Amino acid sequence: MDSEHGGCGTHRQEIRHRLRQKDRKSLIRQKVGQNINEGNQQEGESVKLSTKGRYGLRALIDLAQHGGEGPVSITSIAERQEISERYLEQLMSKLKKAGIIQSIRGAQGGYVLAKELEEVSVGEVLRALEGDLNPVECSGFLLEGGCQAADNCVTKYVWQRINDSINQTVDEMNLKALVEVGENLKESKADQTCVSNRDCRK
Repeated sequence: MDSEHGGCGTHRQEIRHRLRQKDRKSLIRQKVGQNINEGNQQEGESVKLSTKGRYGLRALIDLAQHGGEGPVSITSIAERQEISERYLEQLMSKLKKAGIIQSIRGAQGGYVLAKELEEVSVGEVLRALEGDLNPVECSGFLLEGGCQAADNCVTKYVWQRINDSINQTVDEMNLKALVEVGENLKESKADQTCVSNRDCRK
């Protein structure tokens, strides 16, 4: 009987030991999964342009197109671009603070560009309105307090290439080029109208 009781006790101990190991492994798997998910959230958060960047760039192109004869009123820009005047005032304030435009007071006042068209890049405008343009935020880019796996992480080079490519693209485009594109679009639209209108052929 003693040997039987002893055997049962040993068996129970083995079961308890296995259960503890199973629970420990389960906790480890949960912890690892949690860390992976947190890392993915930190590294994979995407940044999209808001209405600040989209509307602000449209407003600035409008200002460049209509600013040849003097200051352009914010009311006229808002009407042409169908943007709330109050919201547009906030965007123009950001562009003014960045030194991209200037405000002229008075009855005939409004806004004018503070720089030549070719000196204003799309990147400069978007950063003034949106802030950082990097679409992927990776803690591995930080010199201190970043991702612990940064030294052995290969994907951070992929994110860096993507970020560099986007920033390079917007930095290479300037207001002068965009104004010229707008003029070409108007001419193309006018040509299409003439094709369907006999008066243009006279």
